Amino acid sequence: MWRMSQDPSLTEDEHLVLRLHPHWKTLIRPLAVAVLVVAAALVAEVLIQSGSVATVARLAVAVVAILFLMLWLMVPVLRWRTTVFELTDRRLRMRDGIVTRHGRDIPLVRINDVSFEKGLLDRLLGSGRLVVESAGEHGQIVLTDIPRVEFTQATLFRLVEDEQRRLERNQRNQP
Repeated sequence: MWRMSQDPSLTEDEHLVLRLHPHWKTLIRPLAVAVLVVAAALVAEVLIQSGSVATVARLAVAVVAILFLMLWLMVPVLRWRTTVFELTDRRLRMRDGIVTRHGRDIPLVRINDVSFEKGLLDRLLGSGRLVVESAGEHGQIVLTDIPRVEFTQATLFRLVEDEQRRLERNQRNQP
């Protein structure tokens, strides 16, 4: 029922149900700044008066703007691309990091409560915060900018219930 694809990092009897990246809204601010930088660079290009150093000045403005844009956009896009939230039929997996990778796995049996929060902008864009309470050291985990947060919350809730039923069946079947 839940099978999507087999991932080599999953256990033999574990199946990936849902893989998500943060919502694209996390890229709005960097893109808005990029538009402003391009506009400022174009204004600067126009304001540079003709003369012997005009070509060099225009080239310098263009190079600075391009370098700024590359650095400014590269980090948020890479952070967005390398952050992954995965739901399997056994655990919630979180992976992030551009150079240094970080991972956290929470077994579904340790999850006590799953809820979501949506602000006005989240409602308009179809995203939100997923709040997962687990029986462990860290207690509550808040995952921000989750796309289709209501669907994700419902899926995670169903997976938790299915895992609890599976464990109960296994306990009853053991002598």
